[in-house]
Amino acid sequence: MSQTTSRLLQLLGLLQSRRVWSGEELSDRLGVTTRSVRRDVERLRELGYPVHASTGHGGGYQLGAGAALPPLLLDSDEAVAMAVCLRLAAGGSVAGVGEAALRALTKLDQVMPSRLRSQVAAVLDTTVTLTPESDSPVDPEVLMTLARACRDREHVDADYVDRAGSPSSRRLEPYQLVTTGRRWYLLAFDRDRDDWRSLRLDRMAQVRAKGTTFTARPAPDAAEYVRRAITTSPYRYVTRVRYHAAKDVMAQHFSPASVTIEDDGPDTCVVVTGADDPRTLALYLAMPGVAFEVLESDAVADRALAMSALLADAVKR
Repeated sequence: MSQTTSRLLQLLGLLQSRRVWSGEELSDRLGVTTRSVRRDVERLRELGYPVHASTGHGGGYQLGAGAALPPLLLDSDEAVAMAVCLRLAAGGSVAGVGEAALRALTKLDQVMPSRLRSQVAAVLDTTVTLTPESDSPVDPEVLMTLARACRDREHVDADYVDRAGSPSSRRLEPYQLVTTGRRWYLLAFDRDRDDWRSLRLDRMAQVRAKGTTFTARPAPDAAEYVRRAITTSPYRYVTRVRYHAAKDVMAQHFSPASVTIEDDGPDTCVVVTGADDPRTLALYLAMPGVAFEVLESDAVADRALAMSALLADAVKR
């Protein structure tokens, strides 16, 4: 592969990863002059890639949607098939596939003509996917709208129902999507509450991109924030438990969406989790069948002690 061809592919990847790039930013990333960037952009246009240029504040180079898919990617039938498969995969439960499918779908969606989008929608509207009852399906359009808004730093309005069933309207700055394999979450800054929030996508409706952009704030780590929010924050009782087994051993017993596991030496680890009922929590912690001690939460410790006495009585001869 020639140096010019390699640079063109790198330029195309950059244009697909973000909404707008200035000429100076592209020249820095590619290690060439802005004049070379202009020449490379012209080469992409000659190949059929719709690269738009704008001047003024917020201007730069942007990869847009054309009348047809650019060459060297996919033909129309392949694009429809790929988009349908990616949307189904993005809502699936195979570890790691959902996020990768969503990234690929976001890139494909960016250059897909509207006539092909309507074909994809027609296929999805007439398709039923059998999923376990415990799964929380997400509207594909909600997923795509939020993915584009995260990429483009675009304001979003949405209706939301919290875990207690209370409805609310949210004005959001969306930052990142997080999947646990069974559910999708959005890390966003809530403009009315002036604070960060993690929101379940299956509880969101009427998601609307506003067309206005925001300046990125210093954001918390999305995965860690969502992990804390779903393992402890919503619950009345939160406990810390030391298991007499290594972290990787206990990770096989618990879902990352249910607990946080901390290193505590080669043969022990600390698990943090929560529930609304201490008896349910004590039973959950005992299910792996590994010796443990309750470090925090007297309510959970009392329930565990009562359960141990009950079980001991059940096996007395």
